[in-house]
Amino acid sequence: MGVRRALGIGAGAAVVGLSLAVLCSLRPLPGDLSLVVGQGRPQVLDRAGRPLSYSYAGEWNTDEQRALHDVPESLQRAFIEAEDARFFGHAGVDWAARLHAVWQNLRAGRIVRGASTITEQVVRMIHPRPRSLWARFIEGVEAWQLERRASKREILEFYLNQVPFAARRRGVAQAARYYWGRDLETLTVREQLALAVMVRAPERLDLYKGESPANMRVRQLAQRLSARGAMSDTERTEVQEEESFSLSRPSIEIEADHFVRFVRSRTDDIDGGRQVRTTLDGSLQEKMRRILEDRVRDLSASNVTDGALLVVDNRTAQVLAWVNAGSFGQAPGSQFDAVVTPRQPGSTLKPFVYALAVSKGWTASTIVDDSPLSQGVGAGLHNFRNYSRIHYGPLPLRHALGNSLNVPAVKAIQHTGKGEFLAFLLDAGFRSLTKSADFYGEGLALGNGEVTLFELVQAYTALAHRGVWRPLKVHAHRDARDEQLVRQLVAPEVSSIIADILADPQARRREFGSGGLLRFPVETAVKTGTSTDYRDAWAVGFSDNFTVGVWLGNLNRSSMREISGARGPALVLRSAFAELERGRDTKPLFRSRTLSRRAVCSHTGELAGEDCPRSEELFVPGTEPQRSCAGLHAGFQPATSPAQQRVSISLPTPGLNAARDPRIPDELEAFPFELSSSDGLREVTWMVDGSEVATRPGKSPRFLWPLEAGHHVVKARAVSAASGDVLESDEVGFWVR
Repeated sequence: MGVRRALGIGAGAAVVGLSLAVLCSLRPLPGDLSLVVGQGRPQVLDRAGRPLSYSYAGEWNTDEQRALHDVPESLQRAFIEAEDARFFGHAGVDWAARLHAVWQNLRAGRIVRGASTITEQVVRMIHPRPRSLWARFIEGVEAWQLERRASKREILEFYLNQVPFAARRRGVAQAARYYWGRDLETLTVREQLALAVMVRAPERLDLYKGESPANMRVRQLAQRLSARGAMSDTERTEVQEEESFSLSRPSIEIEADHFVRFVRSRTDDIDGGRQVRTTLDGSLQEKMRRILEDRVRDLSASNVTDGALLVVDNRTAQVLAWVNAGSFGQAPGSQFDAVVTPRQPGSTLKPFVYALAVSKGWTASTIVDDSPLSQGVGAGLHNFRNYSRIHYGPLPLRHALGNSLNVPAVKAIQHTGKGEFLAFLLDAGFRSLTKSADFYGEGLALGNGEVTLFELVQAYTALAHRGVWRPLKVHAHRDARDEQLVRQLVAPEVSSIIADILADPQARRREFGSGGLLRFPVETAVKTGTSTDYRDAWAVGFSDNFTVGVWLGNLNRSSMREISGARGPALVLRSAFAELERGRDTKPLFRSRTLSRRAVCSHTGELAGEDCPRSEELFVPGTEPQRSCAGLHAGFQPATSPAQQRVSISLPTPGLNAARDPRIPDELEAFPFELSSSDGLREVTWMVDGSEVATRPGKSPRFLWPLEAGHHVVKARAVSAASGDVLESDEVGFWVR
C-alpha cells in the first residue's frame, strides 16, 4: 500500500507539474484571427490592376490578403491534400498522421516528416517557438484551443494569406505574383500545385533555384488528387506531361508610397473590400519619377533636395501620376508628402486673380500701369517690384499676366477686392488658406499664403476644362458625391482667355523671352512661380489633354541657390509633357466659340485706329471696347474711365508709423505724399490736419512734407483737367515718432 500510495502521489505530482508546465507555456490566442494581423489594409492597385502597395519586410502580409471565397477552390484542395488531408475532420491535431510520421522518421533514422496540421502551422505562425518535442506538444494544445475559437474556414483563410514562401513572400497571392506575375484566378492547375508543394520547404523548392525538386512533388500531388477524384484525368495528364514553368520574374515595383497613403486615408470614401483600384498609371508613374529624380539630382549643387510632380487627365480629373523625389527617407522632414504639404506658391496664383478680374469686367486688353508701388503692411510699408526689378509702365493685362508682373497683379486684387479673391480661391479648392483676407492682404495675389501642389493642380484643371471645377479623383470607381461638388468656377469664355494668355509666347517675352523652355511643341498654357528667398520653385501647365504641376525645394524649408520656377521645374514640366503627348493625337487648347475677336490698339486697349500699333484680342461678349483710339500715343497714359476719376492716396498708408532718423537733423527730414494715379488731373492740393500745405501740378503731384511728430491726417484735393470738377480723396491717418 505504501508503494502504491507513493506511486499515486508521484503520478499526481507529475500530472500537476505537467499541467503547470503546459499552462506556463501556453500563450493567449485571439478569438478573431483577423486581429493577429490587424484588419489589414486594402491592397491598392493602379488603373491596370497592378499592385502599388507591397510590404515584404514586416511580420505579416497586410497588403495582398484574399478572402477565402476569392481563392480558387482547386487551389484550396491542393493545399489541404498537400499539407493536411484530414483538415476538416480533426480537432486541431491529426493524431493518425502524427503517429505515421513518427514511424517514418524512426525508419529513416532522421526527421523526414513533421505531420503538422494546417491549424498547428497557424499556431506556429502566431507563436513561433524553437523546434522541439515540447514545442510540438504545446502547439497541439494551442491548435485544439484555436479550433474551439475559430471556424475551419477562418483558419484556412488565415493560413493561405500568411503561409511563408521564398523571398520573404507570404500568402498565395504574393507568391503567385512573385513566380508568375499574375493573380490567383489566372493560375494553371500545375502552377496551383506548385504553390501547394513549395510551402513544405520554401527555400529548397524555390522554382527560381531549379524546377526539378518541385516538379517531382507536383506530379505526386496530382496523382493523389486524381485518386481522390479531386482532379480530372485530363488535368492530371497535362500536369504530368509539362516539363517546366513559365516563370515571370517580378518587374520593378511601382514606387507610389505617398499616393498609397493618401488613398488609404480616404478609404471611408469607398466601398469595402480587400482591393482598391485607383486612377494611377503605374507605367507613367515610373517615367515621371525618373524625370523628376534626374532633375533633383542635377540641381543638388544648388541645394535642391526635394521635388513633387502631379499629373491629371483633364477630361476625367483622374490623377495619373503622384511622384515624390529626392531626400525621401534620408533627410529630416522627408517623411512628408510634398504633393500635399502647404508651401508658398509664388506667382502661380496670378492667373486666378486675373480670371476673377476678367469675370468682373476687365479684359485682356485692359491697360494696367506697371509702375513702382508702395503699400501699407500693418503699420509699415512694402515696396512691390517685379522679379527682374524692371517696370514697364502701362501695358495690357495680357502682357501683365504673361510676364508675371507683380504690380499689375496687386492692382488686379485691388480691383477684385482681397476678400472676394480669397473667397474665390477657397471656392477653387485651396483649403490650406485658413487665414483671413486681412492677414494675407494684397500679397495674396503674389502667393504669400501657403497651398499644396494637389490644390494648385486641381484649380488649374478648372482653367483647362472650360472653367468647371471638379475634385481630383484617385479612386477608379465613380463616386456620386464627387459629382455633387462639380461647379462652374469661371465662365468658359474667361477660362479660355486666361489659357490663351498663358500659352502665348509673345505675351511673356519681356521677362522670359519668346522661345526657350516655356514654348512647348504642343500648345500648352504654362505658369511658373518662385517664393520668397527661393524656398519654392513651381511650374504648372495644361494642354488639351493633361494638367501637370511640379514643385522643387527643400522639405526642411531651407533656401535653394537662385532656382526659380523658370529655371528649375520648367524643364521637368517640359519633359513630362513630351512623355505624355508622345504618340498621342493632340489638339489646341479649348477656346469658347462665343468669344469675339477685335483689333485693338496695343497702347490704349481701345479699338485700333489707323495709326495704332495693333494686335488681335479675345473678349467675353459685351466687354469689347466701344471707342476707337485717336492715335495720339506720344507721352501715352492709360485711358481712364469716369469710374476711375477719383483721387486715391498711396502714401502715406492708413495707420502708417513713420520714425524719424536720429542721424538726420529734424528740419531736413521729409516724407513723400503720393497719389495712386494722377491721370487727367490739372493740379493737386495737399492738406495736413485740415490745413493746405502745398499745391502741385497734376503731372507731378508728389510732395515732400517736412516731418512733424505726432498723429496727423492727410487729404488730397484735385481738379480734373477735362471737366474742372473738384475731386477729393479719403482722409488718411498716420503717426510720426
